[in-house]
Amino acid sequence: MGRWPEPVERVAQVMARAGIEARLEEFPQDTSTAAAAARAAGCSRAQIVKSLVFVCDGRPTLVLVPGDRRADETKLAAAVGARRVRAARRDEVLAATGFEPGAVAPFPAPGISLVLVSGELLSHERVWVGAGSERHMLELAPLDLARLTGARTADLT
Repeated sequence: MGRWPEPVERVAQVMARAGIEARLEEFPQDTSTAAAAARAAGCSRAQIVKSLVFVCDGRPTLVLVPGDRRADETKLAAAVGARRVRAARRDEVLAATGFEPGAVAPFPAPGISLVLVSGELLSHERVWVGAGSERHMLELAPLDLARLTGARTADLT
């Protein structure tokens, strides 16, 4: 067992293998909302990445949007060419990502076949993502995030 809780350890292992510059941090307070995460990290909500799971025509899709914006289901449907799009239920989030809602890390996500990232996130030098628990976050460059997740850029908000 590593020095992190098991879900966080999975994230740390992906980072170690990828060899990218990132900072994994444990916070004393809850970071499960964008506002709380921004307060904890000392950054703007726009630099917090919300990792959201949607079901697009039955396929779990991971959507990465800035913490100060809402994912637009109509734009998401257009981006993936889906007829039906809905937010995933708690059990679907856990099944697709291996993480609890509020603690979803964008990787590793074994049940996700498609990842989309909002273009606005790429304008930041560094962003913060959930790292597997409600108290752990990871700071990294958005281009590294896009590369690690295999994300496609799309207009999502």
